[in-house]
Amino acid sequence: MLRRVLLALLAFLILLGGLAVWKRDEIGRLRAVLSLFEAPVIVANFSAMDRAFLSVTLPRGDGPVSPLPQGEPMVLDPETEAWIAARTITALVVLKDGRIVHESYRQGTAAGDRRISWSVAKSFLSALFGIVAAEGAFDSLDDPVTKYAPVLVGSAYDGVTLRQLLTMTSGLRFNEDYLDFGSDINRMGRVLALGRSMDGFAAGLSERVAEPGARWQYVSIDTHVLGLVIRGATGRGIAGLMAEKVIAPLGLEADPYYVTDGYGEPFVLGGLNLTTRDYARFGLMMMRGGAGIVPADWVAESTRPQAATPPGALGYGYQWWVPQGAEPGEFMAQGIYGQHIYVDTAAGVVIASNAADRGFREPGVEAANIATFRRIAAALR
Repeated sequence: MLRRVLLALLAFLILLGGLAVWKRDEIGRLRAVLSLFEAPVIVANFSAMDRAFLSVTLPRGDGPVSPLPQGEPMVLDPETEAWIAARTITALVVLKDGRIVHESYRQGTAAGDRRISWSVAKSFLSALFGIVAAEGAFDSLDDPVTKYAPVLVGSAYDGVTLRQLLTMTSGLRFNEDYLDFGSDINRMGRVLALGRSMDGFAAGLSERVAEPGARWQYVSIDTHVLGLVIRGATGRGIAGLMAEKVIAPLGLEADPYYVTDGYGEPFVLGGLNLTTRDYARFGLMMMRGGAGIVPADWVAESTRPQAATPPGALGYGYQWWVPQGAEPGEFMAQGIYGQHIYVDTAAGVVIASNAADRGFREPGVEAANIATFRRIAAALR
């Protein structure tokens, strides 16, 4: 009897070991998700997401690098230096009229690091949407999502329009709390880590908190569905479209990459990785009215308030944020843990910043970030 028990235990251990080897990659990615934001590793993780996750490269093309000449260096004031330390800023690039007036890398990072964008990626997808829309991919922004993504028929997205996706007014029930292990956003992260389908995750969402268009609520999965719609309308993948329509014309210095799900679909709502100078190049293109890459009317429309956000909150355009009291041409892209592209067109200023700010959700942090960007811009006017 004892011999049979021991043999059974041995067989179980062999099976368990085989399963661990078979699922080694998935287990590794899941471990990476669970430890991604821990203090000892967060900075290194944010500069090397392709070591932990599946990814796809977006070729920058064979054109020349768009120049960012040196301008008159600016000296950061003590308040800005204190902000840099408090917010665990890893990279800061400031452009004035297309010239670099400040560039610094901290926390052991370097200029060549391709850093995770988090939700800054949403604004890149908005730019791509504007390009393909101008090419005739969609009949109307008021078309239903299911016209281009029939896989969503019967889901919570059935009856939602393209405009409602762009403005985060889908009405979807979605818990975006990164600090809640069981939240929808963290369940989505585990889908990504385990190599499952983001399309399937979106199609499986069935609950709403409001009728489409009735209420603004920031819902990251809306942006994935926006990518799904672009794919359906064009018959092409996002990686190829983004590389051709946005990345190559920008003249970036390094090939970006997207984190992907297990089916090779880019994590368009937060998985884009670029150098900080290249984030600044994207912001400069937007400041210049699209620079012949993105239609000028789309730049203007997407970067002004389009949704009824709560009183006192930031305005929201088509996947772009608009600070309270903004002048025309003042807008920004932002992502969790302190990723930003800030544009002040009147001042001729673009600021790209990356961070590993574990306190990004604390009261007053968002206001302090905007105040810092505005102070820098004001000093350069």
